[in-house]
Amino acid sequence: MQAIRQGDVILLPVQQVEGQKIHHLILAEGEVTGHKHSISEGQAELSEKDGTLYLRVFSPDALLTHEEHKAIAIPQGHWMVKIQREYEPEGWRYVAD
Repeated sequence: MQAIRQGDVILLPVQQVEGQKIHHLILAEGEVTGHKHSISEGQAELSEKDGTLYLRVFSPDALLTHEEHKAIAIPQGHWMVKIQREYEPEGWRYVAD
């Protein structure tokens, strides 16, 4: 499986999901707009370990949605959730959505 991107969120395939279960399916909230990257359909769960989110999709796929981006089907499996960064002359910064 390959990485999946939606706005400033990137999902990286991993062998196993670890951490403490989180009782929501919001992968990230927009810093500027307040919009959310979240799982809106399918069976999935989020967990967190050492400040990193992990997504586990149980159903054949789950739908990742955001108000300003096209919905994306995330295949069944284990995923690490990261916020993409970009370089500016002042240094690295997280992409603001």
